[in-house]
Amino acid sequence: MDERDLVVIGGGPAGYVAAIRACQLGGKVTLIEKDAIGGTCLNRGCIPTRALARGVELLDLAKKAKDYGVSFGEASVDFAKMMARKDIVIKTLVGGVDLLLKGNGVEVVKGRGKLLSGSEVEVELEGGEKKVIKARGIIIATGSGTRRLSVPGGKGKGIIDSEEALELSEVPKSMVILGGQEIGFAFATIFSRLGTTVTVLEDTPEILTSVDREVVSTFERGLKKDGIQVFSEATINKIEDGESGEKNVIVDLKEGQVILACQYVLVADNREVNTAELGLEQAGVELNEKGILANRRMETNVPGVFAAGDATGREMLASVAFVEGKTAAENGLGRDTEMDYRVIPRFINTIPQIASVGLTENEARAEGYQLKVGSFPFAASGMAAILGERTGLIKIVTDTRYGQILGVHIVGPRAADLIAEAALVMKMEGTPQEISSTIHPHPTLAEALMEAALDVSGETIHFLSPK
Repeated sequence: MDERDLVVIGGGPAGYVAAIRACQLGGKVTLIEKDAIGGTCLNRGCIPTRALARGVELLDLAKKAKDYGVSFGEASVDFAKMMARKDIVIKTLVGGVDLLLKGNGVEVVKGRGKLLSGSEVEVELEGGEKKVIKARGIIIATGSGTRRLSVPGGKGKGIIDSEEALELSEVPKSMVILGGQEIGFAFATIFSRLGTTVTVLEDTPEILTSVDREVVSTFERGLKKDGIQVFSEATINKIEDGESGEKNVIVDLKEGQVILACQYVLVADNREVNTAELGLEQAGVELNEKGILANRRMETNVPGVFAAGDATGREMLASVAFVEGKTAAENGLGRDTEMDYRVIPRFINTIPQIASVGLTENEARAEGYQLKVGSFPFAASGMAAILGERTGLIKIVTDTRYGQILGVHIVGPRAADLIAEAALVMKMEGTPQEISSTIHPHPTLAEALMEAALDVSGETIHFLSPK
């Protein structure tokens, strides 16, 4: 029987980071992956989605080029090349992770892993052969997958999930997206700008429920400008085949029933953890309604068994999975490390981008904080004017008692990059003064964060504060 210090099941963001970190600490490590290294994020999630969004951004830039005195003909879309470019990005990054695993001495086994106990893993190899590995520690990092729609007519041709949307061979003429949250609006804004007629259906009263309401209001104005139709409190009654090969989505709204015809129905924001056929019950590993139960050390209830990433159902973000995988590996090899979930930056791959960290204004008020709020519109930013991307704002929510920043919320250009500075200041329990007194390079979008910090006290320079 083979013996290892650590066996990692799943080669996504949590799994491959855990394997590399364990080898850095001197461990003998085996990583088991039944599919492609990199998991959903790299192969079928955030990386390819972002690659497509970049293509759309370049299309927008080409359309604006004449405003800068640059003329090179009418901008058009070669969707096949756009998808091929996306695949090149995936292949490049997967190859990079493969090299990192090899360079760090990780043994990678292609197959399905299953727990026989808290210290033994059975691997079913591609050819059907099985072998057992004994390990001091086991990390379950099997991620999450898409869940199919459970309504009449919810299967078949023309009904796709977010992973299948990344493999389309043509720009859809029309699309109904089921799910008005992060994934749904990422695809809505991408395909709309490629020329697809898009309708988004959300079953709750509000779209983007985890996002600050002022940010959502700004974002909604952009949706209307792009011609994206949105229905909230929408219940899917059934889906039928239309006469011309399209799908008819029958929807119950407060105002009555409507029928939406489309080429594709995209089922978004509908993910579930991958925990089936892992032998968790046999090994005694506890789960809850979200996923595998794990503490801040990423330990499950079974000694020596850890869980990290989407498999826990706690925070389905690759950025969190990276750190959870590292934490699990360190504890699996005898260190004492805990996760800190207080400051988690979030990014929504919409156009324009949305990013946030901490509490929204409504959440902070609900928790009883007395607030001061500052904001700065990108319309007043010199760099945003240079880029031709003046839509959006940065908003800072603070506690009046100690001045501590409780949340930062951004909609607009490069939001994902800008949120990192805010997250660092919040991690250090900083105040707006730490941001506003720091010299920011000019002209940059980062200055907008500095000005929003100044606006908390009504001292913003490049915008007339209403305070």
